[in-house]
Amino acid sequence: MIRVRVPATSANVGAGFDALGLAVGMYNVVEFSPCDRLEISTSDGTKVPTGSSNLVYRAAKAVYDQVDRPFTGLRMVQTNTIPMARGLGSSSACIVAGILGANALLGGPLTRRQMLTLATAIEGHPDNVAPAMLGGFVTSAFDEGQVYSVKKDIREDLVFGAFVPNFKLLTEQARQALPGTVSHKDAVYNLSRAALATAAFCDGEYDLLHVATKDALHQKYRLPLIPGGTEVFELALDLGAYAVYLSGAGPTIMAVLHRSDERFFARAAECLAQDDALKAFTLHRLLPDNTGAVVE
Repeated sequence: MIRVRVPATSANVGAGFDALGLAVGMYNVVEFSPCDRLEISTSDGTKVPTGSSNLVYRAAKAVYDQVDRPFTGLRMVQTNTIPMARGLGSSSACIVAGILGANALLGGPLTRRQMLTLATAIEGHPDNVAPAMLGGFVTSAFDEGQVYSVKKDIREDLVFGAFVPNFKLLTEQARQALPGTVSHKDAVYNLSRAALATAAFCDGEYDLLHVATKDALHQKYRLPLIPGGTEVFELALDLGAYAVYLSGAGPTIMAVLHRSDERFFARAAECLAQDDALKAFTLHRLLPDNTGAVVE
């Protein structure tokens, strides 16, 4: 049996649209074993597709197809802690688990670069799959069918506050809210801040994160799709977060904090419970994950 553990991820990190992402300590686990037919189940009662539409299966099958090996079947048991359609990389976790699990069962024919490129081809962009596979803070580019990524460890003195609502926001719906074109001014605005965010995270310049995570390309179009989203942004900043940004396509909103800041979590939880506009959100304290997906 092969066991794969994959962390949740938070893409874009504000200005790094489809390019930046980081891994946090919330995990999906999939157990794989050979079988003469396809058997899919969950250990926690989460409802998942049990046929060929299952995303873990589709990713695993893609590995067999790429290395030209016959696929006769597979037994998979999923444990899904990462909430689905919340902007925490649940689909990327499935894709990465399927690819790493199948590659391990086949004896490791694919390199890490090949697996990351295959994951990106399935997902469509590398901002979630790269940190899910590599861990840490990852900058990625997809060029002529290849993925190029640089991973840096997230400093251990940071912690993330994930405001996760009890409703979903599908990526397709969030992308439909975006304009077809952007101005040169907005493009430059984001390019400068994405570069600044990378340097600030890697060098520990946390006072720059508030500016570095500002965005002109997607957040202002997606926030209206998230009831209470603007209020959560304001709350997190008022309570002293270094930065607040929309995690992936949303609806989760991520705050970046110093690891010693316990007061933030206590006060934020009180405010969520007391404000009817914010009761849909649950706050999770998530540590950085610098390891990425693990095959056991």
